[in-house]
Amino acid sequence: MIRALLLASALLAAPAVAGPAGAQTPAAAPLTLDEVLRSSARAAPQIVEALAKVRSAEGRALTADGAFDTVFDVEGRSRALGYYDGTVASARATRPLTGNGGYVYGGYRVSRGGFPVYEDENYTNRLGEVKVGALYSLLRDRLVDERRTRRTLASGDIDIARFEREAVAIGVQRRAIDAYQTWVAAGLRLRAYRDLLELSESRRGGLSRQVQLGARPDILLAENDQNLVRRRALVVRAEGDFAAAANALSLYFRDDAGEPVIVGPERLPRDAGALSGVMVANVADYAQRRPDLQVLLARIDQGSARLALAQNDLRPRFDLRGELGKDVGPVGLGGPSRTPLEGAIGFRFSMPLQNRAAKGRMAEARAEMDALSARSRFLRDQIAVEVEGISINVGAAERLAEIAEQERQLAERLAAAERRRFELGSSDFFLVNQREETANDARVRLIDAQTRIAAARAELAAATADRAALGLDR
Repeated sequence: MIRALLLASALLAAPAVAGPAGAQTPAAAPLTLDEVLRSSARAAPQIVEALAKVRSAEGRALTADGAFDTVFDVEGRSRALGYYDGTVASARATRPLTGNGGYVYGGYRVSRGGFPVYEDENYTNRLGEVKVGALYSLLRDRLVDERRTRRTLASGDIDIARFEREAVAIGVQRRAIDAYQTWVAAGLRLRAYRDLLELSESRRGGLSRQVQLGARPDILLAENDQNLVRRRALVVRAEGDFAAAANALSLYFRDDAGEPVIVGPERLPRDAGALSGVMVANVADYAQRRPDLQVLLARIDQGSARLALAQNDLRPRFDLRGELGKDVGPVGLGGPSRTPLEGAIGFRFSMPLQNRAAKGRMAEARAEMDALSARSRFLRDQIAVEVEGISINVGAAERLAEIAEQERQLAERLAAAERRRFELGSSDFFLVNQREETANDARVRLIDAQTRIAAARAELAAATADRAALGLDR
């Protein structure tokens, strides 16, 4: 910490920065808020972590889509011993329907040799049998089934991960703005205290000559030295605050490799214009942009999907099935009865008599949706109150800054006038020091007021999820 303080003090006082070989290089351009926001949006570890969670959710969605993959099966069977020498080989491809709980399939089968009568269905013509078919759900699983529900839930998880990433990014950018404004304000305070110290140092030479000539008493020089010590203490404390602020800023300002960068004092902006902060341009429909509200709405949609699946499980199952088959080629050992085109239809019906598991899932899903709906209503009200309160704070901070600016101008006029009176011998040393310190305090209070404006504007940008103001649309 001591090393950082000494480094900050030396760099702030130096007009140029030494390069790696000791050569002097021109001072770097002042660090801007836009530069910090771009850096944090690109390389902040919290945002990188949130992006990884989005990719994880996308991976789970791909897993859910795997339930609709086409499956290819091959099976073969040959009698190695015994009276019969039949061999049969078959291949089948099955593809689930994406809009129904059923599936379609197609297959090919070919056999050689003889089979016992109880395996007569294994016979095919010499070139085999081609078969296609489909199963279609008419009641249960017609509109929704477990596979489609898992895909819907996985899609909702992607949305939730993206909204959570957005919330993380907004929070990171909000803290990055605070860190930058704190660093700028600490640097400007340090300049103010250095200017105050320079007044005492520049005055000491004149007082020393006047004391040597007998024009001023010795006590006046001692009093000036006392002020010098007190003002040096203010500078040292401000240097510590400035070094700590630069250290905190490094969490958000990073290089191309993502490593934290300690910003040197040579990059401090020259005036308080850097404390203007961000301007919120988009305040309409801010509630719909809030990611925390969007997360709740996505969870409500997932609850609706679970409820629909539970209601589906209460329905009777009624599946319709159709199949076409055709043997091709010369007649095999099974005879000519397999040559004509074959077609078959069938159905399956089942009905749950109790199904308490599905009823329990319905009750659970409804309760969860009621809770989420109540939470979303409260969050909407909370967001509206929060934004209104921050807007009030922004207006109050701007008015206080105007008053602080007026106070600074008046205090500096009084201090300048008092110094002229002191140089002419019409004022005493205590009063001129009092005027200078009052003017410097007014200067510091103006910096604090401007910092509060910047903080309130950043908070408003975060509360309204203004991506442009937070540097997330670049």
